[in-house]
Amino acid sequence: MLTLTVTALTMGLATGVRAAAALSAVQHASASSGTTGFGCAHPSQAGQARCFGVLKAHRTASGRVSPFTTGSPTTMGYVPSDLRSAYKLAGTSGSGRTVAIVDAMDDPKAESNLATYRRAYGLPSCTTANGCFRKVNQSGKASPLPSGDYGWAEETSLDLDMVSATCPGCHILLVEADSADVADLMKAEDTAAATSGVVSVSNSWGGSEDNTVTSFDSHFHHPGVAITASSGDSGYGVSWPASSRYVTAVGGTSLSKASNSRGWTETAWSGAGSGCSAYEAKPSWQHDPGCAKRTVADVSAVADPNTGVAVYDTYNSCAGGSLCDTELQLGLAQGADGWVEVGGTSVSSPIIASVYALAGNTSRVVNGSYPYSHRSALNDVASGSNGFCGGRYLCTAGPGYDGPTGLGTPKGTGAF
Repeated sequence: MLTLTVTALTMGLATGVRAAAALSAVQHASASSGTTGFGCAHPSQAGQARCFGVLKAHRTASGRVSPFTTGSPTTMGYVPSDLRSAYKLAGTSGSGRTVAIVDAMDDPKAESNLATYRRAYGLPSCTTANGCFRKVNQSGKASPLPSGDYGWAEETSLDLDMVSATCPGCHILLVEADSADVADLMKAEDTAAATSGVVSVSNSWGGSEDNTVTSFDSHFHHPGVAITASSGDSGYGVSWPASSRYVTAVGGTSLSKASNSRGWTETAWSGAGSGCSAYEAKPSWQHDPGCAKRTVADVSAVADPNTGVAVYDTYNSCAGGSLCDTELQLGLAQGADGWVEVGGTSVSSPIIASVYALAGNTSRVVNGSYPYSHRSALNDVASGSNGFCGGRYLCTAGPGYDGPTGLGTPKGTGAF
């Protein structure tokens, strides 16, 4: 039995006093029976983007799929040492470079949850006080911050933890848009990219394309700053802004430990988004023959919630006390209450943004083209599928380039 979370993704952008439709679509959360979405968009609200985080879940005695809401730093998925091993990042350092995260709404516990995550794995402290962490609104100010949102807070915790895991020495800028509306997210995007010290920006949200998306691409055009965007969690199908020619579109894999020389194996994750854009022009650096326009994705990293990562988040609507986990599992409360195992291309986007920071080469980055001329520094992912497209590379992984995993996953920082 498949469990689907259906979320409206109609996005709007106001220009002066005139509102123009940016996107109009309905996007599905992961259709895997063992997962449940973050709930960071609201079907009743037009003009909302959706984040691409997915909680690993279990089936209760009643047959209901509920998120795992209790655990420990060592039992809830891959940890920083795993990710740095899988992607050959040992010995690399971000040297104080800043990775920016753009999300919607406020996570009131962002800094305290980040501190718990980093302390659990022996990572250096990253706080406002020591200058490593900074949280601002979409205008770049410390206040006023947006209203809190439990689903988007889970996304924020995931993003911050993945930057910490991949690049422990990086500084982190969290830019919180006033809402999940494209108008606010675009302001936050521009703020993030224009902030001194920022070398990469991760976007773990999106929606389906329509004929207006290209008019907003300029918000992702910031030469010298690498912009990454999640490809989506609904399987075969294109998401924007991943389809923008100015971003590195990040697909997803299932990552498993192995006895081979690498120590790991990867296959395409069935939930990763991919495909051929209907509106974005073909970039000069893409040469795949089966798509006349922009193809998604460019590269990838772990995203399968069943081979997920450990995340720490405690912002929830529980009444408090020992019943919180039960309330969350029964759907009587929102949010999380500690360690959870998480997937979705919300995981892979901040990982890749952080690898760009580790590489320290973003002064040469103007779009998603750089990995295409450095393919030898990527792990080719050659099996797995995310849907049905006649067996073509757009939805089926194989040797070389394919839609779900792009050119592959990091093998060190050389491709970035």
